[in-house]
Amino acid sequence: MRNILIFGAGRSASSLIRYLLSKSNEEKLHLTVADLSLNLAKAKTQEHPNATPIALDIFKSDERKKAIENASIVISMLPAHLHIEIAKDCLEFKKHLVTASYISDAMQALNEEAIQNNLIFMNEIGLDPGIDHMSAMKVIDEIRSKGGKMLLFESFCGGLVAPESDNNLWNYKFTWAPRNVVLAGQGGAAKFIQEGTYKYIPYSALFRRTEFLEVEGYGKFEAYSNRDSLKYRSVYGLDDVLTLYRGTIRRVGYSRAWNMFVQLGMTDDSYVLEGSENMSYRQFINSFLPYHPTDSVEIKTRLILKIDQDDIMWDKLLELDLFNPNKKVNLPNATPAQILEKILSESWALEPDDKDMIVMYHKFGYELNGEKKQIDSKMVCIGEDQTYTAMAKTVGLPVAIATLLILNGKITTPGVQLPIKKEVYEPILKELEEYGVIFNEQNVPYFGYNPDLF
Repeated sequence: MRNILIFGAGRSASSLIRYLLSKSNEEKLHLTVADLSLNLAKAKTQEHPNATPIALDIFKSDERKKAIENASIVISMLPAHLHIEIAKDCLEFKKHLVTASYISDAMQALNEEAIQNNLIFMNEIGLDPGIDHMSAMKVIDEIRSKGGKMLLFESFCGGLVAPESDNNLWNYKFTWAPRNVVLAGQGGAAKFIQEGTYKYIPYSALFRRTEFLEVEGYGKFEAYSNRDSLKYRSVYGLDDVLTLYRGTIRRVGYSRAWNMFVQLGMTDDSYVLEGSENMSYRQFINSFLPYHPTDSVEIKTRLILKIDQDDIMWDKLLELDLFNPNKKVNLPNATPAQILEKILSESWALEPDDKDMIVMYHKFGYELNGEKKQIDSKMVCIGEDQTYTAMAKTVGLPVAIATLLILNGKITTPGVQLPIKKEVYEPILKELEEYGVIFNEQNVPYFGYNPDLF
């Protein structure tokens, strides 16, 4: 039996483990699932004869090294900053490594050593990053193979609540890390290119500069810009492209509503609020409002945000119970962002029967034989339940498929890498279709821009 060692048995590992166990007999696989919580590892392996759940503290190097030494290949589903020690051990014991995380500088620094040892360190092989890379490179390579020249590439992705579970005014629930949602867009201006001109959107304006998208059968969406759309310009070979934009998908109206929190300062994570532990929700929002001897917190909120009481934006705030004087924050030394996350988590938690949804949308503009053309590629994936979510499927399945391809010698290029080579994306995208992760590509009129206006 070939031993696949998996570090981390959290939410993203469910579909990954299920897939590998379903292949374990025919592929002669044994899974060792290591997590700080033995119960979590046991829950994911479900007493399968080809799996061994173990409790393992990643910071205990002897335990970690022993587990890696006994593995045929290693998967890390831990937080990104924990990958590096695992990667160094994989070099020591000559083991391939697969993660779904962005390539850090520390990971990239191991590239030469990985190549020298003929080891594959596959990263960014989850959803976003991951499926976005693979589905984009497939179409870009096809366009180039025909002699086409890329002019425009726009890519959007979002984790949302499925239509059948969409029952709040925000049309949104937390399907992944709430903290990442609260802090989205911070850390510098969003940067992208339109018609050869660099464009920047400061955080204060980010959620009022949105693009609209239509997905057949699912209606209208909006997208706000990612912080750095140009990160993959050279990686994709798009240094000469005129337009390059990456964004996050939400339902229409979400961004305008979220902007209320931004303008009030409630998403700030840079300072703590005195007395936060005993603060009520009402006191929390009032701490961002000017003093007035007679106006209520509600009136002050509407005045500062310039919204009327019959505006849907007001109803969205009321739905969150933000003005409740009896609910306590109960978080000591908390930042505004941490308090907002707690409040939203009460309203936006997925119910036991709720399903999540992943939406991905690419636009490819190109020139072929003097004619400008465009391909739109769209993918929608609906989760099964709270264990096998759409997020877990789209993150975990590419990791699992890539692991098996590496183990079977189908992916051979060594080094620290992301999945942009044909030997990687072609078989993975093909197999993902069997699991309902399908991209529908359409030829549409070239979107383009009027350069004179930009």
